[in-house]
Amino acid sequence: MTPTRTFTVEPLEASSSTRLDVFLAAKLAGLSRSAIKNMFSKGLITIGGRPRKPGCKIRPGDEVRVSISTLDEKAEGPRPEAIPLEILYEDDDVIVVNKPAGLCVHPGAGRKNGTLVNALLAHTQTLSRANAPERPGIVHRLDKDTGGALVTAKTDAAYERLARQFKEHSARRRYVALVWGRVEKDSDDIDISIGRDRKHRQKISPRTDAPREAVTRFNVVARYRYFTLLELTLKTGRTHQVRVHLSAINHPVVGDPVYGRKKPPDKLSKPVHDEIKKIKRQMLHAKTLGFVHPSTGEYLEFSSLIPDDMRALIGIISAEG
Repeated sequence: MTPTRTFTVEPLEASSSTRLDVFLAAKLAGLSRSAIKNMFSKGLITIGGRPRKPGCKIRPGDEVRVSISTLDEKAEGPRPEAIPLEILYEDDDVIVVNKPAGLCVHPGAGRKNGTLVNALLAHTQTLSRANAPERPGIVHRLDKDTGGALVTAKTDAAYERLARQFKEHSARRRYVALVWGRVEKDSDDIDISIGRDRKHRQKISPRTDAPREAVTRFNVVARYRYFTLLELTLKTGRTHQVRVHLSAINHPVVGDPVYGRKKPPDKLSKPVHDEIKKIKRQMLHAKTLGFVHPSTGEYLEFSSLIPDDMRALIGIISAEG
């Protein structure tokens, strides 16, 4: 007998315009839209014993059956994983999390699990499927080794409205970074177009054949003997923008394995030198995130604390002046 999953449509789950594919996207959490579409094309989804189309309108009491015996494993999206989440805010439309450094945002090449997406799927079955199948709910990203505030979308409507804010650069993002050297100006704009490096395709660089506008505003928070603590505001949102811009002005982020120094200078004191050798990532943190709520229109802003490793290094550096 062919294995099936059966769902009975409850009164609150159906309206005169609720589509069958939308209903199943919520029920089959972790399954990509392309996989569900494939199931429709093979006649694996029925109501009342009859195969139905994705746009079929559901009604309360409908019994939806899904054959699962012929699902293509490769077509499945990310699966839920019990990974701890620090949730800063949640409602019916959005989830704002404090992503820890070291956690990838979504699956990618050579990485199928252990990501923020996997953690979100274990937390809720409701995530927007408007993005790529392997990125349910993801509106914007942070580098794996950059932690901080990040918003995800539960509904397609929320995704579209939030994504528009990031595209138009109206969402507010502020970072803190510990960089090498004493930055002389108290504040300034770094206005340098960047793109894929023409020689090293895995890197972003001003040396590119496809430049894109990129602007980062910085303000000095504190100066130390060999370092500066900066607050940075993104006016655009390019890949690796902060890290590339700071490297371009000769003040790379401390610990950055791609755009930073290869080893600490010998003139550092032993305590600072030893602490920096422990660092395995860039000292960059997405401190503040602000956006207009996709349903209420209210402006919301969230902040996350600087992580322990970064705070410990700043403490040792500031103690020496």
